[in-house]
Amino acid sequence: MKILDLLARIIVGGLFIFSGLIKINDPIGTKIKLEEYFEVFSSDFAEFFHWFVPLALPIGMVLIILEVVLGVAVLVNFRMKLASKILLVLITFFTFLTFYSAYFNKVTDCGCFGDAIPLTPWESFYKDLILVVFIGYLFWRRNHFEPLLSARVGTYLISGTGVVTMLIGVIAIRHLPFIDFRPYKVGDNIEQNMQPEEDPIFEYIFEKDGEQVRSQQYLTEADGYKYVSYEVINADKTTPKIQDYNVWNQEDVDYTAQTFQGTKLMLLFHDMGTLNTTHLDEIRGLISGTDTQMEVIAFTSADAASFENFRHEYQLAVPYFFVDATVLKAMIRSNPGIILVKEGTVLGKWHHNDVPESGEVLSLARK
Repeated sequence: MKILDLLARIIVGGLFIFSGLIKINDPIGTKIKLEEYFEVFSSDFAEFFHWFVPLALPIGMVLIILEVVLGVAVLVNFRMKLASKILLVLITFFTFLTFYSAYFNKVTDCGCFGDAIPLTPWESFYKDLILVVFIGYLFWRRNHFEPLLSARVGTYLISGTGVVTMLIGVIAIRHLPFIDFRPYKVGDNIEQNMQPEEDPIFEYIFEKDGEQVRSQQYLTEADGYKYVSYEVINADKTTPKIQDYNVWNQEDVDYTAQTFQGTKLMLLFHDMGTLNTTHLDEIRGLISGTDTQMEVIAFTSADAASFENFRHEYQLAVPYFFVDATVLKAMIRSNPGIILVKEGTVLGKWHHNDVPESGEVLSLARK
């Protein structure tokens, strides 16, 4: 039993800590995913779930901190009766969530490990089923775990873990994720990420003499082979990392290809209702310091009338183009945000709290 106890604690504690740390790196990503779930539940179950959409960020932070704290608690056997009960409630809820998403194809990625390790809905569900077994075991054995630390030290450790995790999350929210796992990170070429890594490789399935035969060559009926079906054996490499990056102007003319030409300083404005205008003076200064050396353009998901009014109110004299809101949120976790791109390659990204000096941007552009 001791070996099983240790194994269950390491698996559950390790996975919860890993999952929490991945998500605390990007709390805005968790917020976006929770908003998606709340919207689905409001249409499928009850409208009151829509009330939680504005609270997605604090709810996400609480869940993330709880994940890390529970993971540490399990590893050091801290208050295992309480910890195992909370874990059981959480994993029951998460298992229902992932099953519902998978069975009804509602949310294509649960966000369990953020953008670092995307999981399909069924992969997420099977992962949760495994955790149900181990957490169920911990709950069954909850009265047999001896704390590895004294009550005082354990309390300090758990409290400190919660505080540090919260601080990391706040820093990531107020700036940008420490590690960018999305296909728009610094160093990535957006145009290349829109292309598949490999052409599809087909494996054909035939029957001959009552046996199944697989071949990457198409075998003919003249040789006794009966075609059954085929599979793409490298499907994971035939789907581009970026599939929805499209840019168009006010006349609905596609401008996507032009965004990969030359050096461009992109100003990204997501939902105008949640736009932070605190640092727009600094952004205007950045525009005036760089627009003679490079093209400065704005991307928005707002309607033309709303953005025109905003642009005139804040004196942002730059051409603007339309991009889907989901794409803008994937490109940068800041509203507004700033991205420097040269020939399609991302050279720099800045949160609106960290508006760079024009000299820094020009220096990067010369590389």
